[in-house]
Amino acid sequence: MFRVPTWQAALLLTIASAQAQQSRLDQIVSRGVLRVGMTGDYRPFTFLDKDTQKFSGFDVDMAEALGKALGVKVEYVPTAWPQLSRDFEADKFDIAMGGVSITLDRQKKGLFSTPIMREGKTPIARCADKEKYADLAEIDKPGTRVIVNPGGTNERFARAHLKSADIRVYNDNVTIFDEIARGNADLMMTDASETRYQQKLHPGVLCAVHPDRPFDFAEKAYWLQRDEVLKDFVDQWLHIAMEDGSFARIYAAWFE
Repeated sequence: MFRVPTWQAALLLTIASAQAQQSRLDQIVSRGVLRVGMTGDYRPFTFLDKDTQKFSGFDVDMAEALGKALGVKVEYVPTAWPQLSRDFEADKFDIAMGGVSITLDRQKKGLFSTPIMREGKTPIARCADKEKYADLAEIDKPGTRVIVNPGGTNERFARAHLKSADIRVYNDNVTIFDEIARGNADLMMTDASETRYQQKLHPGVLCAVHPDRPFDFAEKAYWLQRDEVLKDFVDQWLHIAMEDGSFARIYAAWFE
């Protein structure tokens, strides 16, 4: 009777197990749904209308395009910046979209797609005060009121770089810029793309401070559950979108 050597048997079992285990991409296609985690409070990337419970924004349009490329429906899973990592680790969604910045802490938990945007933190203030806050030394003074939204890279950046300024946490990231416009805060430091967008929403009132020269380096991407097959698909989809003009068309609708 022929006996398979132990090492061969172990190898065959490993191959069979790998074949039986579906990739995340296979699971998404099989279920017919891509679950997208979104905060809904970061215009122009994502915004949740509380009356209609519908999401809109740049990354919503991108998510719909990705769903179409996969041949599946898109299901939006509401989350928030303070709990984004916990929801990700709990596998509440397959991908997080909506202005997500690449960080090493997040990289430990999942994989990032090809970056979609390069930028960094820069201030936004009332236009009359714009020249006061050109550098961190000018910002980090007693009496300067810096407003931050909780749990994300904005708060982390402010706490890492400001020791003398007054940092105020404001829980509503949708109306936070109105606090600056009303004079209840002096400035916020956030991603350059958001300062440009909020400047458009508050013409002559709020001004982005040197958004072309941010204080640090950062990139935005899509945060994926740890599956190389899914990452490869998303990266290839992004590559095609950037080459065929579809990414540029969606970008122009929200940022230009």
